[in-house]
Order: sequence, then structure tokens, then C-alpha cells
Amino acid sequence: LNKLHYFRRSGVQHLFLQGVAPNREAQQQKPKLIPSGKLSMVRTTMEENFLEGTLDFLSEFVSHQHCPPKEIISHLIRQILLNSHQGEILKDTYMLLMKIQMLHPANAATVGWDWTLLKYIMEDQEKPPGWLLFLQYVVQTLEDDFQQNLRLRMLQKSIAKKVLSCDMCFSNVKEVVEWLVAAVTGVGFSQLQEQQQEITSSSAEARAERSSSAPWPASNDQAEVAPPAFFAQKVMLLLQRMLSIAVEVDKSPNCSSCKIADVIFPFILNIPLRSQREAFLNTMESQLLRCKLLELLFQHSCDVPTTLPLSLAKILYFVSHSSVLLQYQDETETWQRWDEMLQYLSLLLMSYQNVILEHLRSSLNDRIDLIIQKAKPKLQDSDDISYLDIQLKIEDFISRMEQVLGQPFPLQIMEKLCMLRELFFIVTA
Repeated sequence: LNKLHYFRRSGVQHLFLQGVAPNREAQQQKPKLIPSGKLSMVRTTMEENFLEGTLDFLSEFVSHQHCPPKEIISHLIRQILLNSHQGEILKDTYMLLMKIQMLHPANAATVGWDWTLLKYIMEDQEKPPGWLLFLQYVVQTLEDDFQQNLRLRMLQKSIAKKVLSCDMCFSNVKEVVEWLVAAVTGVGFSQLQEQQQEITSSSAEARAERSSSAPWPASNDQAEVAPPAFFAQKVMLLLQRMLSIAVEVDKSPNCSSCKIADVIFPFILNIPLRSQREAFLNTMESQLLRCKLLELLFQHSCDVPTTLPLSLAKILYFVSHSSVLLQYQDETETWQRWDEMLQYLSLLLMSYQNVILEHLRSSLNDRIDLIIQKAKPKLQDSDDISYLDIQLKIEDFISRMEQVLGQPFPLQIMEKLCMLRELFFIVTA
């Protein structure tokens, strides 16, 4: 089961909260709501907008036995984390939300956020200072609930099924793709540098005390160098996690990945910079989704498209029939464009190998059974290729390169060709 990444990992990683790990006795007791007398004290601080009092009371009252009602969690998110507050208040609110999440993981009935709120925050040009912490919290609730329902084999009752299902709410998944493209290309993130500088300047002492695992940059220097890039990388990883959950939450990951890849494909064609395309593909968590997307990309660039299913034979076909049709913003040399193509061929080959070995086309429930049974990978007839097939296709590619580039070949091209050939040999061994 260790190979089942979605079964034994956490999307954001809970911060280390000392003394909150439940013991066996506490786990056996069903948690109750915080007593009404204590809740009335919390609500009084909320009515008076006494933020520190609200956070202090809740931090004291939340325990293994007692959890806050949904409306209190919603208040923490909407009125404090997503308000105009900065510095210590944001950190304390986030830590409290994560403590509640660790002790009393949210489910579809108790979750304190909804898709309307997430969409508003992600598409708002004037994002509040705590929006990235909110996104981290959202992904954490999705991840924890997903894993809990996976263990129970009841993914249909998960939060992800209600908000990230390709069968039930595909429009939400499309929005995640749009946010991801915006993060990769930098569109909509022009406000981030100013926001980050405000946060870092208002919480210098707190930042010095926080560990490197906290969701802020470790130093003001780091914030000044490239805060938009820092934020964009964080957002990319979180949104990629959401897409990987969207691939897995329904009964057919194969169908879901095809749907999502079809949405991403026009975007990836029009991303102008190679570095941005690489960031998009390299941060993609779902190997199956990456396979589908790269397959579309190469099929589109073939002079004569093939009807072969995705297989080793089809990837070999791409070696000898693909051309370079990606958009380039700058004057990129021809050999660099082919260099990028070879890099994506290697990426496709490695991703396809993972798809086969880890049974990624099967649903998660079936996959667990296949792994327990140590089932052999399902191969297709078109996966049966020989060393001679590989050598001939590589030679064919070299002859094409001689016509396009002349000789001698740039060193990078030869290195990637050798790597691709060796990868094929390893996969077919």
C-alpha cells in the first residue's frame, strides 16, 4: 500500500501542534460541541469584534472531546482569515483552524467553506492578505476527508465528490484549471508583491520566531527577491493537488483524466514560455493526467496522427512523426524547440510507465485490491516493442535532425536522445 500515494500522504502537512495528538481513549469517545456556557463567551467576543479574545477562548476550549460548531469555523474563515487583518492575527487564526482540523477533521456536513467562497477569493483581483493560508486550509480539508473516506471506501460521501467531481460538477474542475494557468503565467498575481511586502513588514518579529515550515518566506530578503514567484509556486502545488484529487474521486480515473486533459490542452498550447510549460507539467501530481495531456500534445503535433492507444508503440511513433508546434514568445533557436520536445517525450515515457506499474487507470478501490494481490501490470499488444524498433526510431529521428539542424548536433540534443533511448531500453527490459 505504500505505492498508493493518495492513501498515505497529506496534501499540505499539518503544522506541528504540540500536545494535540489524541490518545487511544480520546479517540474512542465521540466528540461533543463546546458547552453552551463557553460558546456564549466566544460569541460575545465575536459580537464585540474582539478578535484576540475569540481566538484565545477557542484555543482553550477546543480539545479532543469538544469541537466548535460549523458556524464558528465559518466565522474564523470569513471574518478573520479572509478579512483585511495581517501578521499575528492571521497566523493565530490559521493555527487554530489547523488545530481544529487535526482534532476534528471536516467532512461534507461540517466543512466551514464552500465553493462559492473559494471561487470569489481566487478570482478577486484585490485578494485579502490571508488568501493563500485559506487555500492551504481548503486543500488540507479536502485531503484529510479524501483519505478518511478512501479508508472507508466511501469516496462518494467526501467533500471532493461534492466540489471536484468530473461527473457531478465539472465546471468547478475547469475553474481550478483556469486558476492554475493564471498561477503559471502570472496573470492575476500582480498584487502579490505589494501584499507580501506589507505582511513581512508588519510581522518581522513573528517571522523570525517561525520555523521554515511555516507558510511565509523565511526572511525579508526572500520576500524581496521574488515574492510573486514564491506565491505562484505555492498556488501551483496546491491547485495541482486539487486536480489530482479530481482525477481520483470518481469511479473512472481514466475518463476523468481525459476530460481534464481536454480542458488543459488549449491552455498549454498557448503558454508562451518554455519555463512556464515545464512548471505546469513538472508540478502535475497525477501521472495519469500528465500522460493524457502529453499524448494530446504529441498527437496534435504529428504530421500523420495515429489511431494507436497510448502505449510504448505510440510513444515510439511520436519519436519519428512529431514536430514542434508550441507557441514561443521570444526568438528561441530551432534546436531548443526540439530539445523541449525530447524532454517531454522522456516525461511521457516515465509517466506512462508509472501509470502501468501502479494501476493508475483503475479506480482507487480497485487499485488497493490490485496492490494487495500483487497483480501484474496490464499490458497491451502495442506495448510489445523490441530493441530494434527503438534503435530504428531513434535513427530516424537523428536523420530528421540532420536535415533540420545540420551537424554537429548541439550537446543537449544528443544527451536527451541518449536518455530517451536508455529509458526505452529500461522500460522494455
